[in-house]
This record gives sequence, C-alpha cells and structure tokens, in this order.
Amino acid sequence: MTCLIILTMTLNKKLIEKLNKHQFASVVPFDLHDPNVYVFDFSDSNEELKNQAFSDIQEFIDWSFKKLKENNAPVGVGGYAENRSIYKRSDVFKSNDEYRSIHLGIDITAEAGTEIYAPLEGKTHSFKNNSSFGDYGPTIILEHNLDGEIFYTLYGHLSLNSLEGLFEGKKIKKGEKIAELGDSTVNVGWPPHLHFQLITDMLGKKGDFIGVCLPSEKDYYLNICPDPNLILKIKKLE
Repeated sequence: MTCLIILTMTLNKKLIEKLNKHQFASVVPFDLHDPNVYVFDFSDSNEELKNQAFSDIQEFIDWSFKKLKENNAPVGVGGYAENRSIYKRSDVFKSNDEYRSIHLGIDITAEAGTEIYAPLEGKTHSFKNNSSFGDYGPTIILEHNLDGEIFYTLYGHLSLNSLEGLFEGKKIKKGEKIAELGDSTVNVGWPPHLHFQLITDMLGKKGDFIGVCLPSEKDYYLNICPDPNLILKIKKLE
C-alpha cells in the first residue's frame, strides 16, 4: 500500500502543477469568490451538529438553507478531507463496525434545478443512478485530458433528467451545461447540493466512486482524489 501511495503522489504532482496553472469554467452559476459564500462545517468538532438529528430530511434541508439565509449567502460550500459524523444516518457508509467518514469531495449547496457546467472539455466516462438511501442518486463522471494528464471529475446528487441522452464517450465542451441539481426525492435523502470530486484513478469503476472513505484508508484515497479546489478555486477553502 505504501509503495502505491508514493507512486500515486509522484503521478499526481505533474497533474496538480497543471491544474494550478489552468483557467477553468465555473461549475455552477455563482461567483465562488464572493465573500458571502458560506462555508458549512460538518466536522465532528462542530458542537452545533450534536443538537441536529438530520434523520428527518426536511429538517436537514431547512437547517441548511436557514444557514444560507442567515449569512446572506448565495451558495454554501464545504468540506474536502473533513471527518464527518453525519454519514452514520445511512448504512451505505457502514463497513463492518466502522463508518466511512472522510469526505473526498467538495459540496456546493444550492436550490434544486441549479445548472451544473463542465469546468473544462472532456468526455462522458460513465453515469449511473446510485439510488440507495444516502448515496449519490444520479451521478455523472467525466474524463479529461489536460496536456497529457488524464483525470476524472465526478458530479453527484443530480436530477434524473441529467442522465437523459448521455452515452459513454460523449464529447463535452468547456463551460457546457451537463446537469442540474436534484431534490431530496431524487438525490436519496440529502439537501440539494453538488458533490464535486477529482479522481486520478477510477480503479475500474463506472458510474460510481466512493465519495467518503474509512479513516483507516484516508491517505490512500486522498492521494487518488486530490483537492477539488484545484479546479473550483474557492477562496474561502484555500
């Protein structure tokens, strides 16, 4: 495992250098540099969450959008590599006696129906409706080639119609609308939000890739899934 991590880090270094230099299209129709962008804290250290059950999805939705309103925020974001306890609400994240809790993407909270765009050109790698409670719901994965470096972007919690007309290998232009956010009846139990993830090795998977890993596997998966803010460039998350 250690040798594999070292090899992955070496390969990712070239990609990260190119991502840092590249100018990407916005993934959402919001200015993510806006100083009023709200950063959600779903970490175990957030004392406020201990009073939130979140077993009731409408309560979770109301709490999320109340936070945006209270902070005059057009959109909410958070939390790459964050250790979260909220995943205990679904057995999708349970592995034997341990729960997956390390978040591998960045969430962007906005109203259902919000349009999602491709940050750079690519093609459809795969797509799937991951419909178990607490999972992604409709999911799209794009494949990109940035100056010879191959990587993937994952978009989870989409609307069902986002999957219509898709096929593997479909060409996608930079800035092209690729999807819309789904509501809680479609995204299987979450407030409307985009789970955006950067992946360097799909490990043979299609239409799905874990967005939350076990704490014991943190180093391995954080190397396969570098910080998505390399693309999003959200100032408050830098």
